[in-house]
Amino acid sequence: MELKEESGIGNPPRQGGVAGRRVVVIGGGVSGSLVAKSLQLRADVTLIDLKDYFEIPFASSRGMIEPAISERSVIHHKDYLPHGCLVVSKAINVTRSEVLTEDGRSVAFDYLVIATGHDNPIPRTRTQRLAEYQAEYEKIRAAGSILIIGGGPTGVELAAEIAIEFPAKKVTLVHDGSRLLKFIGRNAASKALGWLRSKNVEVKLRQSVDPNSISDGSKTYVSSRGEIIQADCVFLCTGKPAGSAWLKETMLRDSMDNLGRLKVDEGLRVKGHGNIFAIGDITDVKEIKQGSSALKHALIAAKNLEMMMSSGQRDGKLAAYNRRSSPTVTVSLGREEAVTEMAFGTAIGVLPGLIKCKDLYVGETRKLLGLNY
Repeated sequence: MELKEESGIGNPPRQGGVAGRRVVVIGGGVSGSLVAKSLQLRADVTLIDLKDYFEIPFASSRGMIEPAISERSVIHHKDYLPHGCLVVSKAINVTRSEVLTEDGRSVAFDYLVIATGHDNPIPRTRTQRLAEYQAEYEKIRAAGSILIIGGGPTGVELAAEIAIEFPAKKVTLVHDGSRLLKFIGRNAASKALGWLRSKNVEVKLRQSVDPNSISDGSKTYVSSRGEIIQADCVFLCTGKPAGSAWLKETMLRDSMDNLGRLKVDEGLRVKGHGNIFAIGDITDVKEIKQGSSALKHALIAAKNLEMMMSSGQRDGKLAAYNRRSSPTVTVSLGREEAVTEMAFGTAIGVLPGLIKCKDLYVGETRKLLGLNY
């Protein structure tokens, strides 16, 4: 069955479906989209997502200074999921056999995959998202001074992109930690800090700016140390909470840890639920939460779901997800350079930049989804 859009929300899920092969995926991010794509010819797949598109997150900062890249990084779900069903709505409850959505649908499943990642309010349609990228670009281009709040990978990459594309602009990055990029080692973080300062980005550590004080039209901001920061525009790049608040009122409320992440076994099944998987950033797997890990989650979950559907059993031996104790992490610094942390050390410059900067994994991700590079 081909996926078709109906009234802007996608075709309704099939009723009944192939016995024992109804798979519902909640969340159309990196891991959810790939597992849905991987299973669409082997199962009766329904994807439930808040939006009608998948966005390759690795290119988000570049998209704000080069909107054209978003034409490739923001992808209609229907483009890679022609044989599945799409429900553009919010999941609000889960029972042992159904998912209930905000628009009143009840979607039955034999197997469920929860891949809701982090809460990140973004537009509902691809058209709106592309327009948002264009508007952000226009805002940056018109600004003489820019404030970025948050020194994680998003904030650092955005500051770097602006510094390279618009070197005459005054860029200030405020971070409440003692160093940038706390998820990687101090050496790599120090190299990134030095690079930003060499490009005249003013980095203020151990300070914060109250997000509630940010308002349209305001050009003066006060840090937690009382420092006055002048900025024509501001971007909030702080961490987002796990996208699991809705689960607190469901049967899975006791399967969450204190950070709102779902507890999973080595096969990525939610503990205590033989037919429910969780993948991506919403899991309690002890690892750096990055896109490459989410992609591997999706492939392991798809493999296990295929085995379970083929055998008709839920208690057989499954493939295990083996996290890497020292994964390679790369943070892009503009169009050509990057800082990379590997098991044997760190590096910064053009050579690490070859890993990520040119295409920001957009082509590779599109290829995984079966699309033109």
